[in-house]
Amino acid sequence: QVQLVESGGDFVQTGGSLRLSCVVSGWTYSYYSMAWFRQAPGKEREGLAAIDSDGSINYAYSVTGRFTISADMAANTLYLQMNALKPEDTAMYYCAAEVDKTTLLTTKAYTYWGQGTQVIVSS
Repeated sequence: QVQLVESGGDFVQTGGSLRLSCVVSGWTYSYYSMAWFRQAPGKEREGLAAIDSDGSINYAYSVTGRFTISADMAANTLYLQMNALKPEDTAMYYCAAEVDKTTLLTTKAYTYWGQGTQVIVSS
């Protein structure tokens, strides 16, 4: 059974940094697609960054240059380094996974989801 557990969310001031982690358990496949999404109150879930087992990476325009996705599958962990945080980055952040090789940033592309970790950026 695949499970994803996020951590690292926190309260941070504008301009600060955070690193989110997502520990993946039960993954028995030799390839993967993994991604980070976020959802602010009253808004749709937004794809931020995706990575696949070939090393292909895709970022949403809104986070390009500020966020970095990486995966250490030896440690079964997905990361999202977030720099230069803004109040509009405040949201619940989710990791997602799929048995595929894709870097799509749509929710329909992913079957497995974590429960989320809260990020709050104060102005």
